[in-house]
Amino acid sequence: MTYRGRAAASIENDHVRVTVLREGGHIAEILHKASGVNPLWTPPWPSIEPSMYRADLHPEYGSGHESKLLGGIMGHNLCLDIFGGPSEEEAAAGLGVHGEGSVAPYEIQHDSSRLIMSSSFPLAQIRFERTVELAGSAVQVREIVESLAAFDRPIAWTQHVTLGPPFLECGVTQFQTSATKSKVFEGGFGTADYLEPGACFDWPMAPRSGGGVVDLSVFTGAAASCAFTAHLMDTGREDGFFTAFHPGLKLSFGYLWKRGDFPWLGIWEENRSRTHAPWNGRTIARGMEFGVSPMAESRRRMVERGSLFGVPAYRWLTAHERIEATYSVHFAGSL
Repeated sequence: MTYRGRAAASIENDHVRVTVLREGGHIAEILHKASGVNPLWTPPWPSIEPSMYRADLHPEYGSGHESKLLGGIMGHNLCLDIFGGPSEEEAAAGLGVHGEGSVAPYEIQHDSSRLIMSSSFPLAQIRFERTVELAGSAVQVREIVESLAAFDRPIAWTQHVTLGPPFLECGVTQFQTSATKSKVFEGGFGTADYLEPGACFDWPMAPRSGGGVVDLSVFTGAAASCAFTAHLMDTGREDGFFTAFHPGLKLSFGYLWKRGDFPWLGIWEENRSRTHAPWNGRTIARGMEFGVSPMAESRRRMVERGSLFGVPAYRWLTAHERIEATYSVHFAGSL
């Protein structure tokens, strides 16, 4: 099948439909059938297959290391084995923002209620598999990361879940999460960044630049804004979670995962602040990005950081190791 012009595969039941893209592996759609709403972000620009991208032929996606990713990004994308940008040396070797998982081709096997996606990432020397299975109105996901290398190395592994309109609405959509200690991204995040760089705080009240605080549990109502904050999941809980709720739709949507697998949640906000291609001042999105790393940053910076609030900022993947993680997606309510 195709989805928004992309090669895709889909599974569905009476409650929900899940659609994944064959290139990039993105979970592009988790449709709540009763309301007709897909809470995940669909970019406001045309989407292409990553294999079709050429810098000289596709200037509409910008000119940075992220352009290939942006040409095909949609919904929930995998960040493996980096979460953030590559170094100049890594970029010259062919690595893009968030690693190969977001642009690689996937083999997909599926029946009416389950699909299995698999791919190999030659630069990272990783084999990856994701199983998506429907269970009523819930979606169960299992991921396997297998090292093909004969050495131990630190990795990032983040589920870059991004929400968008109509479910994400400025000044309306509400959020809950098991976050506790939190920190604002240390550097400037953009021209419309409104939080105090590097400030530590307790969820959800973040220090605003110039004084005061802002409640991150409600999506911003500003005309333009951008931000990134890192949040430690409650160490007293076995699970981590986030839930987003749209009062008008009377619909909640969220993810649940094992805190030991993914101890961090990064919250990325883009609200019509980026005016360059392909954003062009039109994008409204919020990333709820749970993973093994607190900040979106280079591999070297991740390793140099080491930890935040006493919790590691990356995970070790040992020689020929095979590791697994599970998480689930849930809806509640309807029109």
